[in-house]
Amino acid sequence: MLIHGSCHCGNLSFDLTWDPDPGEIPARACGCSFCVKHGGVWTSNPGGKLTVRMGNPRDVTAYEFGTHTASFHICTRCGVPAVVTSGIAGRTYAVVNVNTFDNVDPAMLRRTPASFDGEEEGARLARRQRNWIADVRIEA
Repeated sequence: MLIHGSCHCGNLSFDLTWDPDPGEIPARACGCSFCVKHGGVWTSNPGGKLTVRMGNPRDVTAYEFGTHTASFHICTRCGVPAVVTSGIAGRTYAVVNVNTFDNVDPAMLRRTPASFDGEEEGARLARRQRNWIADVRIEA
């Protein structure tokens, strides 16, 4: 399945190849204050392939908080966080915001709450390596 996603104005977009086609898509509703305030509900397929495009890279900012181990890519034109990346051992891993999907039936999304409070940094990075998209290309 090829999933297209974008911010509201289309400046920040992505294509996620999800193979094999999913019967449902897990959607983690993070309970941190940033994700709650920005509507961040994240998914990933460790075997997927992600291409992120920035129409005008100057209009995309990367915001980091907490452990500074993840960058939330936010369009400064419309304010939508579409993608989060994490650099681990020389490789980029990513998750995408299901609220930015353009071509997915919302009934396919299996939303569950997620909390990473108290997670030690090493455990957090190991979890991302296991669960996040590992084939990531960013085009500016």
